[in-house]
Amino acid sequence: MLDNLLDYGTLRFIWWIVPGIVFIGFAVLDGFDMGTAVLLPFIGRDDEDRRVMINTIGPVWESNQVWFILGGGALFAAWPYLYAVAFSGFYLAMFILLCAFILRPVSIKFRSKMPQRSWRYSWDCCLFISGVVPPVIFGVALGNAMLGVPFTLDNTMRMTYEGGLWDMLNPFSLLCGAVGLAMVVFQGSVWINLKTEGNIEKRARKVAMFAGAFTLALFCLAGVWVSSEGYRIASAIVMDGPSNPLLKTVVKEAGAWFGNYKIFPAGVFVPALAFVGVGLSLLAVYRRTPLLGFIASSLVCASIVGTAGVSMFPFLLPSSIDPNVSLTVWDASSSRTTLLIMTFVTVVFMPIVIAYVSWVYRIMRGKVTAAYIKEKSDSVY
Repeated sequence: MLDNLLDYGTLRFIWWIVPGIVFIGFAVLDGFDMGTAVLLPFIGRDDEDRRVMINTIGPVWESNQVWFILGGGALFAAWPYLYAVAFSGFYLAMFILLCAFILRPVSIKFRSKMPQRSWRYSWDCCLFISGVVPPVIFGVALGNAMLGVPFTLDNTMRMTYEGGLWDMLNPFSLLCGAVGLAMVVFQGSVWINLKTEGNIEKRARKVAMFAGAFTLALFCLAGVWVSSEGYRIASAIVMDGPSNPLLKTVVKEAGAWFGNYKIFPAGVFVPALAFVGVGLSLLAVYRRTPLLGFIASSLVCASIVGTAGVSMFPFLLPSSIDPNVSLTVWDASSSRTTLLIMTFVTVVFMPIVIAYVSWVYRIMRGKVTAAYIKEKSDSVY
């Protein structure tokens, strides 16, 4: 019965949703890691402040990183064409991204090993870089995906990528990079406000008020900008057809990314959630209810990531030079058997991952204070 219920089209749709949820989890949880790192030299006025900030993320960053690994694994298994094109075309950007990811744990673990100011300042700079680079790269990559990526597929499904790293740095993609950076700064400032007290908390509150409004402004600007772009499938859509991106016709036209909101008007609640989240978060921060503020700012992250997915559906990665070979949910997936097995595995193991992450946060709940850092100076970061 389950085998008949989960037809190929349904499985493809499920595996469009699952990676989306995983990447939202990454944006929410790893977002405050990166945001805290970006804010380290601005909110942390001295070594003690910075140690407090680092110890708000030090015990949890590894569990947060799980979501990125899950997302990469999901793309590899469920969307092999997307994985091949994205990781080949964006190879240098991915390499820079991985270098930034490596800097974070190294900086956190080595910063306090020696007392010299120059030593700690150097690692603070590395930690700052590790916070700035990933959200900018993710935003730039997403911006390029919405504009279309310069790749082609031949009759044997071999991919040719005709762009380069510098070609990715167009005005719209840089705007998306700025949205990503502003989003994690907002998330990080609300997290610091939740996890600290005293002067650090006050500074974080001020940053949150500005970062929330700035994130929303950039998000609106990106929405207006992208209204002049978009792709649309012009041929018949076969949801359970073969995984062959060459069997369709795609046209590029202005406003196409808004088409889904005309077909499914309820979809407007996804971008609208960003407005609600920012307003609720700023109100909560102002009224000294930081947990509610963090929940609301997390909704903002979910809204921004979700808006990109809903707007582009069913496209995964459009081609700017040959739109007909664009990768979509209906023609770029793994086999039905693979998706079915992955669904069973996800049903079993995803609750375990969620339970583990929840347990980590329960154990590490509460504020990090300067007194605690002094008391545990030899054991904390």
